Amino acid sequence: MTFASTWGNLLAEGDALEDDATLLTPLSEKRFRITDVQEHRFVVEFVDSGDARPLQREQFETLVDRLEDGPDGFELDRLPPEADPYPAVLSLHPRFEIDAQAGILRETDEPTPSQLLEGASAGDDEDRTVPDRAIYADALLLIDALERSDVADLEALETAALVNLYTLLSDVQRQADELRGEVSATLLERIHHDQPVHGQFGSVQRTGRTYRSLRDEAEVLDTLEDAGIPRERVTSVDASKVDEALEVTELAPSDVYEIEEREYVRKAEVDEEEKESRLQGLKDRLAATEGAEAETLQEEIEALEERIDDLTSFRSGAEV
Repeated sequence: MTFASTWGNLLAEGDALEDDATLLTPLSEKRFRITDVQEHRFVVEFVDSGDARPLQREQFETLVDRLEDGPDGFELDRLPPEADPYPAVLSLHPRFEIDAQAGILRETDEPTPSQLLEGASAGDDEDRTVPDRAIYADALLLIDALERSDVADLEALETAALVNLYTLLSDVQRQADELRGEVSATLLERIHHDQPVHGQFGSVQRTGRTYRSLRDEAEVLDTLEDAGIPRERVTSVDASKVDEALEVTELAPSDVYEIEEREYVRKAEVDEEEKESRLQGLKDRLAATEGAEAETLQEEIEALEERIDDLTSFRSGAEV
């Protein structure tokens, strides 16, 4: 997985924390909070001293690179004192963990606890439900596939990986378009002016388009003739009538059509068993990550399993 993807996930984890969420540095055991999440850095403030400090993206990337230097991870005592908050923030990402007993920071394939002492994600107090939508399951699978593939270099990916990405992208695109249309219709009932309405991730505003369709052909031609426009100037060849004429003549379609052959990729089938197996693994990892909320999440997972056939049902290529 590229660092750009890792950084994006880390920013999202940090942005989701409550304002009073407190972390602990692994070496000096100082408590601090993330006060601002920006495109290229975190800003943290130490609880006891009130000192604020920016944590730069480049330093996080260097730390991640050093994890690959040794098979067991990065030894935390190699960090300079001013870099102590970096591994604590990095541990918010589910793929990085701090082993306090061994004194190392390492990358793992399984989600692990972070250095978060208190506070949690902003939405943790809200009721969580598994949406009864196919896009939920396929979006989870797509996220996992993107994290495991270097999409910045598609030529380097194996054919099977590209097929997986194309299949999931196709499913998510179709389902997103369907849901987007439903959301748009609902918003139209609530937005009654052309001023932007803002949300956390963006804004929308009501707008309109003008669509035209010709009136009855005879009426249009008569009206234009009355205005001095001859019929021949506005009439054209009708493709459907040309096709009918070809059926009763010996002409070939190429005699009247410019024909261009184009090749494209179409989704042919979906391996539902593999998708279900992979999705179950992701859900198990999610449940393990949440710790105290594991029981609640397990109930959600069981409810999702009951609907898995509908959530991942195959659509024909004609619907892609």
